[in-house]
Amino acid sequence: MTDYPPPHPSTQQSRRVNDGQQIVGIVQSVAERIAQSVSQVIIGKRNEVRLTVLGLIARGHILIEDIPGVGKTMMTKALARAIGGAFNRIQFTPDMLPSDVTGVSIFNPQTREFEFRPGPIMAQIVLADEINRATPKTQAALLEAMEERQVTVDGVTYGMQDPFLILATQNPIEYEGTFPLPEAQLDRFLIRIQLGYPSPAEELTVLSAQQYQHPLENMRQVVTIPELVAAQNAVREIYVADEIKRYIIDLVTATRQHPDVYLGSSPRGSLALFRTAQTRAAMAGRDYVIPDDVKALAEVTLAHRIIVGPAARIRDISSRTIVQDVLSSTAVPGATTR
Repeated sequence: MTDYPPPHPSTQQSRRVNDGQQIVGIVQSVAERIAQSVSQVIIGKRNEVRLTVLGLIARGHILIEDIPGVGKTMMTKALARAIGGAFNRIQFTPDMLPSDVTGVSIFNPQTREFEFRPGPIMAQIVLADEINRATPKTQAALLEAMEERQVTVDGVTYGMQDPFLILATQNPIEYEGTFPLPEAQLDRFLIRIQLGYPSPAEELTVLSAQQYQHPLENMRQVVTIPELVAAQNAVREIYVADEIKRYIIDLVTATRQHPDVYLGSSPRGSLALFRTAQTRAAMAGRDYVIPDDVKALAEVTLAHRIIVGPAARIRDISSRTIVQDVLSSTAVPGATTR
């Protein structure tokens, strides 16, 4: 049964309600402004845009896996313009070196000292375009930045600006000249999304919108960096009942015990589902998480962390299918508010 607040709340409970409403208001305002702005460029992909904004507010990195030409790169550029953040693009190729990503120390003959020249990773919004074209050595240069939000060059550690988001893209149908992302790399992405083809009506809107100039050229900053950081901090206050926490753990545990799974989701997957559920609840106007928040985000947070067994791959079973199977077989708890 769902436990709702009592009809005559105490002073302390009223204060919690007011604080919760303020937290939700901050997150909703920031998320809606960014989503509306980006949706002017990415036509007909409202859900995918909101997932991207959710990942940004949840302080996670995002992997966009889809065919060429559906707007993966453009979404990243639009997001950077909407928040007014420093933007860099890394076009990954097989001949790239780790120093091309993190930066390098160069000797200055005038000062007779080494000076650090930051690489493109030192930005707030980083587009890692076609990440699976880089060699594993270069891909590994992103690991420290994605997890610890810092890079270490020649023994010196440099912190990232806040906020920091890596939006990586890869084309799943191109196998020649690509290097599949290892599990350790995939596990550091908070969510994985796909854009897909637009409908004929949406594609017609795209043609009309870009007849004279690209809508990206008219985009303006809609939120400030302090507003975004405040929203990122606010979602940490969203209430998650113990029953919901156990539900998250049950789902993740089920991925490890599924007969078609070679390697299930890591504890980082539990944290990803926990944090994104908090953010989704706030974006929906609630200061508490319900099971629907967890169910809605299970696939985008867990599927890319699951390695399907060889026998299951022969039967054309995907990680997404396994997540749906886990959702249907795991008991859903009742939700509680504060």
